[in-house]
Amino acid sequence: MSQTLNEGRSSTKPLFEAVGVTKSFGNFIANDDVSFQIHAGEIHALLGENGAGKSTFVKIAYGLLQPDAGQLFWNGEPISIPGPQQARQRGIGMVFQHFSLFDALTVAENIQLAMPPGETIASLSNRIASISKEYGIEVDPAARIHNLSVGQQQRVEIVRCLLQD
Repeated sequence: MSQTLNEGRSSTKPLFEAVGVTKSFGNFIANDDVSFQIHAGEIHALLGENGAGKSTFVKIAYGLLQPDAGQLFWNGEPISIPGPQQARQRGIGMVFQHFSLFDALTVAENIQLAMPPGETIASLSNRIASISKEYGIEVDPAARIHNLSVGQQQRVEIVRCLLQD
């Protein structure tokens, strides 16, 4: 199978696209006419100084904030992302800068808090071990958070994000 490339990009529609996104807080404009595309299989990094609007933009993509102007698209179709649940349904996850883990609980217990009810700790622990190994960020489901380094805690947050539907 061959693909036609245009300026290094596939001719297919972007999986996710933001066009003209603007977000203000009072007189402060955090995002001003931001346009951004992600095609399937791509990895992007948002870089910029503190206050440049990176967090605001990803919070819009994750449904934590709504844009004042502009439009979001999924596979070329206009969408609204009113909240994180709708973002996760589309496969959009977010690992926050500040962890939301309980020190006294295990990795599995922390992740279970973010999951729909009904799955046993044993079953979830198996899924945690499997997905963390698959992505090369292995974490011990039985480890207590207070015994983990900051880097290991970040891995827990990433694994939790990967396991959420």
